[in-house]
This record gives sequence, structure tokens and C-alpha cells, in this order.
Amino acid sequence: MLEGVITRILGGYFYVHDGANVRPCVARGRIKSRERLLVGDRVRIGVLPDGKGVIEEALPRKNRLVRPPVANVEQAVLVFAFREPPPDLMLLDRLLVLAGDAGVSPLICVNKADLVADGEECAWLSAYNRAGYRVLVTSATTGLGTAKLAEALAGRISVLAGPSGSGKSSLLNALEPGLRLRAGEVSPRSGRGRHTTREVTLLELPGGGWVADTPGFSALDLPRIEARELAAFFPEMAALANA
Repeated sequence: MLEGVITRILGGYFYVHDGANVRPCVARGRIKSRERLLVGDRVRIGVLPDGKGVIEEALPRKNRLVRPPVANVEQAVLVFAFREPPPDLMLLDRLLVLAGDAGVSPLICVNKADLVADGEECAWLSAYNRAGYRVLVTSATTGLGTAKLAEALAGRISVLAGPSGSGKSSLLNALEPGLRLRAGEVSPRSGRGRHTTREVTLLELPGGGWVADTPGFSALDLPRIEARELAAFFPEMAALANA
């Protein structure tokens, strides 16, 4: 049997990258009945004469995100724009809590730096930086920060999350133009991005590593977390709690 990772689920097929090929696969009934298979799951497959595959075994997961539904994520790249659309810091905090609860390392990626004037200060960005979060400033238009982003994505499974219109697809296209992902624009009526990614897809990057391009969203289902537990998910609060 071959071992691989599910990169896409569409039309009743699980598309599995086995290290050399991407094969459309079906799952054995016993696999389906145990737990829903997700993009990012590592599986063992048998190869049929026509080149398609059958998923014989699902390997243990490291973790599972509910929304977006991805398994075995090691890093969450939270993409927000300086403007167009304006950053929703409440959503950013919720995503940081979700990443912390799932045991996923967060990276705050602030895109569209080309829309910010030289020397213009960004108080909210400085606050997250001082709090101890990893922060990366990028521009898919000029290429600023894209080399550092590629380095951060190499050798691991990452998920890109954030509101529509923040430039997730544009950043991936800047890293790998061959992807030709459709980039979204911001609605002039709502000031928010229009969704361009309709399904979760795990994309292989030329520098190594995988990234999940996920549907944009503006709301998030959080796990049940007690108020006293929240400090553990924010570095600045955790430092005070342990002082």
C-alpha cells in the first residue's frame, strides 16, 4: 500500500497525493463509518488497475480544525489586510484562540502593505508584535515579505484563514503563479471581500510544505472555553498569569 495525504474532497472522491501522483480514491465502508475524512488526513491506499485508489486505513491525526475542516495542521497563517477591507481585530482574536486551542502555531500575516504610506504607523500591529506573536508584513502586489512567507510555510502543513478580500489567494499566486487561484475584490457596498475560494484544497508549494486555501468567512465557531482558560491563549495574559 501507498501512504499519502488527502488534498481535496470533491464529487465523492478523496484526492490523495502519494508522493508522486494525485489519485482519486474512494474509502472503504469501515473507514467512512468511523470518522469523517478531512483534507489533511494521512491515509494508506491500495491502487486499482485503472490508477485510482481505495483508502484502506486512516492514520492517527495530530489535530483537527472544525472550521475550516482540515486535519494535521501545524501552522495557521491568519491573513488580514491593512485596509480594503479594514482589519477585524475581534475576528483575529477569535482565530488566535482557535489556533491555540487546536495546538496550532499562529502567524499573523498583514497584507496589502502597498496601501500604507511610507512612515505610517499601525498601532494595532505594533500591539500584537509586542504581545509576542509572530507578525509578517506582506504585499502580494509588490512581493514584499513573500520570500519570508515561503520560508515560514516550508516543510509543514499550514492553513490560511481570514476574511475574504484580505489577499489569501493573491499571496498564494505570488508564491506559485502556476496555481492561478482566483483573487477576490472588495465589495464597494459592504466594504468586505467577496468569496473566491469555494472549497478547502491542500496545495503543494514548490519550496516544500502544504497550505490549505480555505473559503473566506467573517464568523467562527469557537470551542467551549471557560473565561479563566482564555489567558493561556494570549501570550501577554499568560505571562501575567504566570508571574
